[in-house]
Amino acid sequence: MQLDDEVCLCFHVTKRKLQNFLRIERPRRVAQMSECFGAGTGCGWCRKYLEKMFDAYAAQSEIADDPTPADYAKLRASYIKAGGGTPPPGATPLE
Repeated sequence: MQLDDEVCLCFHVTKRKLQNFLRIERPRRVAQMSECFGAGTGCGWCRKYLEKMFDAYAAQSEIADDPTPADYAKLRASYIKAGGGTPPPGATPLE
């Protein structure tokens, strides 16, 4: 994923916003990343990715298995169709 790709497709939170939040706010727990424009509080799909970002930041490393935006969106659609969560109004539509 590139910096301007959305990680939280419900609230349109980009990877850049999340990285800046980590750098500036230095959250102590992954749950605090929801303070960045509500990331992770919609359908719940991005929570695992938020955890990977949090862990990578703490380890001062990069995410090894970063998906493409298209693959990420398809996996989210499968997650939601399987009953994993409900996107709020205004969320990126399912592919």
